[in-house]
Amino acid sequence: MSETVAFVGTYTDTESEGIYRCRVDEPTGSIDDIELVAATDDPSFLAVDPTHRFLYAVNEVDTGAVTAYRITTGNDLEEINRQSIGPADPCYCSLDRTGNYLFVAHYTGGAVSILPIDDDGSVNEPTVTHHSGSSVDPDRQTAPHPHSIVPGPDTDFVYVPDLGTDDVVVYELDRTAGALRERTSVSVQEGAGPRHIEFDSEGSRAYLINELNSTITAFEWDRRSGELSPIETVSTLPNEFDGDNITADIHVHPSGSFVYGSNRGHDSIAVFELTENGLERLEIVETGGSWPRNFCLGSSGESLWVANAHTDTIVGFELVGSDGTIVQIGSSVSVAKPVCLRPVYPRSSDRVA
Repeated sequence: MSETVAFVGTYTDTESEGIYRCRVDEPTGSIDDIELVAATDDPSFLAVDPTHRFLYAVNEVDTGAVTAYRITTGNDLEEINRQSIGPADPCYCSLDRTGNYLFVAHYTGGAVSILPIDDDGSVNEPTVTHHSGSSVDPDRQTAPHPHSIVPGPDTDFVYVPDLGTDDVVVYELDRTAGALRERTSVSVQEGAGPRHIEFDSEGSRAYLINELNSTITAFEWDRRSGELSPIETVSTLPNEFDGDNITADIHVHPSGSFVYGSNRGHDSIAVFELTENGLERLEIVETGGSWPRNFCLGSSGESLWVANAHTDTIVGFELVGSDGTIVQIGSSVSVAKPVCLRPVYPRSSDRVA
């Protein structure tokens, strides 16, 4: 694959000023030329629409906001509009398969939002749904904390891991009303703290990373009903590790054969092979920095880039051969508090109606 770019979301409480852009290359995994492209406050999570014409950033602040940008042909960002969304600390955003709706999870606000998107990429006022409940951790689970919101592939089901309640709530997008309707939910182990969820390329399984107990849960996914059925749960840590750790991000390889999860504390990427019975751990690799809050795979599955939030670096890795294992290649860039990476590839045509 030819050279492309990645946009970088950051926390702006230190030296960062907003959203940055860097150059990345597949299959080498190299990364360079980082520069500021949009000044904004705490753009901690980014989403790119299906046509790669628009980028959306949550502003993780007490009042809560989303900012919409147009991606120019030179891969600069032009602000379209900023929309207040109410509940505090939006921490994750994603788009439906048509690019007509933006979904947002509010961690501190204990809610999820849906925002209609106009043809020019601008976001409209949200419809907000509040979660309820709690779980067993006295520090992190006294209230609901939706940590991500992810549409199931090629369906209108939308999945919300709630770290505060130990549930994954399943919604269905009502396109007529522009609203999310709760359909079902599935609970994980008490104190697990579900954070992010990803689906495999065949659309038959889902993989959930649990922040508080450093595990990944594999599910069978029924795309007709939207239901998730647990298969097994495995640790992301070496057996001998007894230090403090919380997990962060998870991604499935484009081939559908491997899954990767990040450890904060152990500061590593855990690599698993996807098997008929669940997950088999292949290796755990240091990230070349501290606190890997987010990472991304290249679209061809030949490279991986890790955002180390506490050491202010983004580090490149190459996938070796066809066995899913990764090797750090010595290529990195420096930027304050990197917490989200979003590659952008050559754009496709019009949005789906």
